[in-house]
Parts: sequence; structure tokens; C-alpha cells
Amino acid sequence: MNIQRPFTADNPHPFAPYVAILARGKTKQRPFTYEEARDSMAMILRGEALPEQIGAYLMLLRLKEETPEEIAGFVAGTRATFERPEELPQVDLDWSCYAGKRIQLPWFILALIALVQSGARVVLHGAEGHTPGRVYTRDVFARFGLPIACDFSDAAGQIEAQGMTYMPLETLSPVLRDLIELKPVLGLRSPVNSFTRLLNPFDAPTVMQGIFHRGFLDIHSGAAQILDIPNMAVFRGDGGEIEMRPNKPCPVWTTHGVTDPVVETWPATLDDGHAPADETMDVARLEQVWAGRDADPYALAAVLSTLAVTLKTMGRAATQAEANEQAKAIWDARDPSRFAPK
Repeated sequence: MNIQRPFTADNPHPFAPYVAILARGKTKQRPFTYEEARDSMAMILRGEALPEQIGAYLMLLRLKEETPEEIAGFVAGTRATFERPEELPQVDLDWSCYAGKRIQLPWFILALIALVQSGARVVLHGAEGHTPGRVYTRDVFARFGLPIACDFSDAAGQIEAQGMTYMPLETLSPVLRDLIELKPVLGLRSPVNSFTRLLNPFDAPTVMQGIFHRGFLDIHSGAAQILDIPNMAVFRGDGGEIEMRPNKPCPVWTTHGVTDPVVETWPATLDDGHAPADETMDVARLEQVWAGRDADPYALAAVLSTLAVTLKTMGRAATQAEANEQAKAIWDARDPSRFAPK
């Protein structure tokens, strides 16, 4: 390959030092500082890095795994490129939806709709279609006529009118959307799959996160501290989404601003620890459970336990018992006719 570039050893590309930091070998390579992570990601999103540099950068980061400082820096660099309205509506909760569901339906969506009906304002954001065979939040929102934003102004209007919005990743950053779709090309996930969950586009005081790999709990909690997020909880959710698995005990890592994480285990709420996979993944069942025509014990337990841990993270409940009581009250008070296909 003969690539002509106006750069030399004496005049390297401005992005080259960032690749070099990661690739100097076992004894000289090191993680990025927060500032380096912030500035390098901002360069990528502004179109100031070459494709081959971006590929090397992403895979070198994947090889060594990200640090809390890097995750926080990537978030800050990305947020600096957002084109947001001067005045943002008040939002209570930020909810990322990047994994998709493949074994159980996305019951967490019912928990959020009930929470919105109780008066909370929620911003969801995510990506879809990058892994075949999964049910993604955007598809569910489209089927049931829930608000999907095409830009920040659209999202702001939906929050004011309906109390919630879903922002596809391309509305936050088209470049990030392209990068997250590189998994089939590179063969591996990249840091984009991790840090997008913390983007919090409307500065909500509470951020919820679900992850799949246990080793990222401390990394995401550390990043939340660096970013000084008022309330953040992260746990191993079903399929990597923010959904409690009610058949298993679940450690939840919670941070409040710069304070150290508190790890609290939420017990299983179902006596039977076995939960068979949903072989049909028929999203119509979401409306049936919402309307009370389907009393699936797993679905109801997933909704209530997800709602409870969210309420406690938001500071609306002081104890697990209080959170569980509030969750049930909010669920029981829902409008059964609200969630239906459009």
C-alpha cells in the first residue's frame, strides 16, 4: 500500500503521539491521562485523525483495557463536541441502552414508563443493529409510538411534552455511531462500547449503567467519580442492559459525586433461581404485561427490582425495603392503557 501523506519523522501527524503512547512496548507504553484521553477523542470526533490511526488507537486501547481516567476523558472529549441548545430542560435520570436484549425482553422499558408516569423525566440513548438477533430499545420505542429524537432540540421538546426521549447515538455523534459499528471489521469491541454509556447528554443528576463483564464495575465507578456525577449506579444487568436479574443476587456499585463506591448486594426476588430463555422474544408481551393481561412472574420481578434499585440510586428511597415499596406503588398506579402499539 502506497499512502502519500504530507508528514515525516520530523513533522509527524498531530494525532501520532497518542498512538505512540499506547504502542511503545511493554516497558514504555502507558495509559492516557484524563487530558490525553479527552483531547485525543475530541480530535477523532472532529475528523482530525486518519482512519489507520483510529483503528490502531481503538485496538491498542482494547488490548490493554481502559482505565477510569481514560473513560472519563473520552466522555469529556465527546461531550465537548455536542451541539446542545443553550437552555436544557431539567432531567432526572439518564439511561443508556447499547447492548440489546437476546434472552429476555427489555422489561426495563416498562419500569421507565411507570417512573415517567410518576413524574420523573428520563433521557435514554443507545445504538442498535450492531449485533444481530437482539431486541433494541429503538425498535420497541418505534413499535409503541414512544418518542425518538432526531436531534437535541427535538429531544428537549419531547422531554417537556412527554417526560422522556430516546436519542439514537447518531443524534449525539454520527462519528461515534460509525466507530461502534466497527466491531465486525476489527473483530472486537472498542472503548466506544464502554464510554458511550456515560455520555449523559442532558446532565441528569442520576446515571444508571448496566454492563455485561464483571471487570468493568470498578472502572465505570471510578470514571463516575472523576466526572463528579451526583448519583451513579452500575451492575451486571441482563444481557448488559440496565435490568436487574430477579433470579440472582446482584451487587450494585453506587457512587455519589467524588465519594468512593458503595457496593450493596440486592437479593434475588424470585425463589426459583432458574430463568429459561424466552424463545420467541415477542415484544407484544411488553404491552400485555403492562396492561395486566400477562402476569409472568419473571417479567414483573424484573420490572419491580429494576425500578427499586433506580429509586434508591436517585435518593428517593433510603433503604432497599423502602425502594421496593415505592416501586410497587408506582407500578400499581400506572395507566394500563398508556403502553400500546401505535
